[in-house]
Amino acid sequence: MLEKIEYDRFYHIYNRGINGEQLFRGEDDYSRFLKAYNKYISLIADTYAWVLLGNHFHLLVRIKSEHEIAPFPPKQNDITVKKPKPSNQFSHLFNAYAQYFNKKFSRTGSLFEHPFRRIRVDEQRYFERLVLYIHHNPVKHGFVTHPLDYSWSSYLSSLSDKATKIQRDYVLIKFGGKDALERQQNDFASKDGDEVFEIES
Repeated sequence: MLEKIEYDRFYHIYNRGINGEQLFRGEDDYSRFLKAYNKYISLIADTYAWVLLGNHFHLLVRIKSEHEIAPFPPKQNDITVKKPKPSNQFSHLFNAYAQYFNKKFSRTGSLFEHPFRRIRVDEQRYFERLVLYIHHNPVKHGFVTHPLDYSWSSYLSSLSDKATKIQRDYVLIKFGGKDALERQQNDFASKDGDEVFEIES
């Protein structure tokens, strides 16, 4: 049974291409997904970790509380206050990206598996291991030999001093700083971290 998307809750959200379909065939596709993600999801959620990988992706987000979500700009002659709904915003993201992808590659039909998968993150230990797992995914799937070598994840931003849209300060506080995060990330693959997250098959 799928978790209900609720306000002010942390979630591990993940999905993959239908029937193993590639979601990202080139750098333009990764960039387009992130642009759409910022457009639709930043309105309703804070992001703590993410990774995009060929035929799937993982996100660690907190759905904002209802009062944190700003209403849509009012339409002409419409005084009704409407706010974006989290589940709708994810649907808008996937639909917008699928339309782009289908047009670009002359394909039709669904691109993502439905419904998208989600697991509520209630424990601090799970949050921390999930951050490590998400950043380790490119190594797990053979894209690179170290997370630092992969561009399409939040790991580089987590260790950088440059401006970022991820909740870097929160993550670093939970791990005890950049050095501690990097040390635990390096240790993650040598331990049994993956066993808790065998959820993609």
